[in-house]
Amino acid sequence: MLHSVFGKALRESRRGIAAWAIGIAAVGMMYAAFYPSMADPAMAEALRAFPPELLEALNMGDLTSPAGYLEGSTFGLLGPLMMIIFATVLGSRAIAGDEEDGRLDVLLAHPVERWSVVVQRGLAMVVALATAGLVLIVGLVAISGPAQLTEIGAANLAATTVQLVLLACVFGSLALGVGALTGSRGAAIGAVAVIGVLTYLAHTVLPDVSGFEWAENLSPFFYYLGGRPLVNGLQVVDSLVLATTAVVLVAIGVIGFVRRDIAV
Repeated sequence: MLHSVFGKALRESRRGIAAWAIGIAAVGMMYAAFYPSMADPAMAEALRAFPPELLEALNMGDLTSPAGYLEGSTFGLLGPLMMIIFATVLGSRAIAGDEEDGRLDVLLAHPVERWSVVVQRGLAMVVALATAGLVLIVGLVAISGPAQLTEIGAANLAATTVQLVLLACVFGSLALGVGALTGSRGAAIGAVAVIGVLTYLAHTVLPDVSGFEWAENLSPFFYYLGGRPLVNGLQVVDSLVLATTAVVLVAIGVIGFVRRDIAV
């Protein structure tokens, strides 16, 4: 008897969630531990040889300060990449994965509404991503002393991680929504890949191109790090934009899933 789509989704994914959470935290801590060597004056001198546009595109404009270093490593490139991949795996599997594998008919044979399946699977994805974020926060706070990152503060580390989780929720919801609309896991993953690259370029490259400065405002990456939460704390408006975007994407998926015939 199926009592909770939400609970079942979390139970079935518990090992994967644990593995991803530990892996993301381990990578974040590893790169955080390298900060003392990056703060060396010789490294600052070496960085001056790189084109500033390249460093800006990679979120590496200031690698010698604690906040600047984490913005360019854990939170600027690797953290978002790993969290978005994790979210895409969860989102593309939530509906389209089960449909392609022929398991969705078993789920829908129970007395559960289609819209509820999408929403509960989406909530399970959010919990999984939040779990990874929590483990990352604990790891970064634990290593902040030895890594000489204490001036950032636990509150700002937590604020940035919250916005990282919300960023991942946007792309996970995109994968879930496209998967629910099309029934294709490939389409869901492809949509995330294309939109992810385009929106990343909109945040890092297009603002420097005359006439395309406006494109940055369409990028979830802008609302993730544009307000510099590592320095300024939680950006409430930016967080609301990310959360609202994720909700809208899931809602689109709900509408599409309720209206179409499923391939089972």
